[in-house]
Amino acid sequence: MGNVVVVGSQWGDEGKGKIVDWLSERADVVVRFQGGHNAGHTLVIDGKVYKLSLLPSGIVRGGKKSVIGNGVVVDPWALISEMDKLRQQGAEISPDNFEIAANATLIMPYHSELDGLREDATSAIKIGTTRRGIGPAYEDKVGRRAIRACDLISRDHIEARLNVALAHHNTLRKGLGAKLVNGAKLADELMKLAPTIMPYVKNVWRTLDDADKNGKRILFEGAQGTLLDIDHGTYPFVTSSNTIAGQAAGGAGMGPAKLGYILGITKAYTTRVGEGPFPTEQDNDIGQYLGEKGHEFGVVTGRKRRCGWFDAVLVRQSLTIGGVTGIALTKLDVLDGMKELKVCVGYKHKGKTVDYLPYSMEDQASIEAVYETMEGWNETTFGARSWADLPAQAIKYIRRIEELIGVPVALLSTSPERDDTILVRDPFQD
Repeated sequence: MGNVVVVGSQWGDEGKGKIVDWLSERADVVVRFQGGHNAGHTLVIDGKVYKLSLLPSGIVRGGKKSVIGNGVVVDPWALISEMDKLRQQGAEISPDNFEIAANATLIMPYHSELDGLREDATSAIKIGTTRRGIGPAYEDKVGRRAIRACDLISRDHIEARLNVALAHHNTLRKGLGAKLVNGAKLADELMKLAPTIMPYVKNVWRTLDDADKNGKRILFEGAQGTLLDIDHGTYPFVTSSNTIAGQAAGGAGMGPAKLGYILGITKAYTTRVGEGPFPTEQDNDIGQYLGEKGHEFGVVTGRKRRCGWFDAVLVRQSLTIGGVTGIALTKLDVLDGMKELKVCVGYKHKGKTVDYLPYSMEDQASIEAVYETMEGWNETTFGARSWADLPAQAIKYIRRIEELIGVPVALLSTSPERDDTILVRDPFQD
């Protein structure tokens, strides 16, 4: 019985929430290890819908410990609001079942304001930020001027860190023509929320080490997707953290040898929110059909997702970089009723066919998808819970995807309901 890391293999929105919830029933500890409240998970449990953006998915299940690791940037106001909403839905949240890493960076109001100021000020490339302060908070972290959860221990700690941070931020704001931040007022606000946050602030590396030594199953929950990774994604149209499986070690405080099975959540077609390259995008009736049938709108932002065919080249590249053991294929039912399906098997680039996505923006913009066409199916896959329930053509589609990406399907999701899942291989027992 090992640990499991869950990551997205595309541009996020692959359906990680349901899969993580499905796995969390088998886990003892669920850990968020990167990102912030810019990525949402939707869980459907016994007909009740939970929308999470920061808290680990295990928080809505009794008997689990949920952990926010040091690799996450935490907006304390957003966290308190999310906790309150979940409590109203019946979730139990206490220091006994929820912990925040003492060394996790906090998102301040000036971070989200800076996000918007920059995006509005530039006339060049628009990144498509969610304006929640994620990027600026990570900048402060690596710039060694961040305020961390442990700093909420006293006003002296808060003021000392704010002096360092605001020496930088108020200079930036002055240049952008924005009102300067009042450090004393912000310190007052932080002191007001500190009593609510501090009971949850712990050395989570020790919590995880103890759990592992005692044979507990740990589920590492990633946000966004590999193609949004700050290093390996479609830069600069990426998020501000590493989203690949390897980040689970550094972002939670556990050695990489203890990560275990790496599960890549993979949508049966492709979607993307915001700007950036998208080789298989269908800005036509097909894309509109996929978006409407798949309910492709962002959980956090509500933004409409761009839709297109499955890109085996990009997924194979993501799985290779992430060292993925097996995939969970999601939203297969959205393809029901389509007469033919296309899968990208290569790119045309400068007169040649290549089997990878180049890193430069210019090269990415100039590639053209090479497709393989497959027959669709008229029968429904919605709610299927065994291979015998699947149409023959749907099985052929799945097997062809496995061949192209070089990684087997471990789980198959056929609806938003957690029990509508076909288990091929249990990641916790592999």
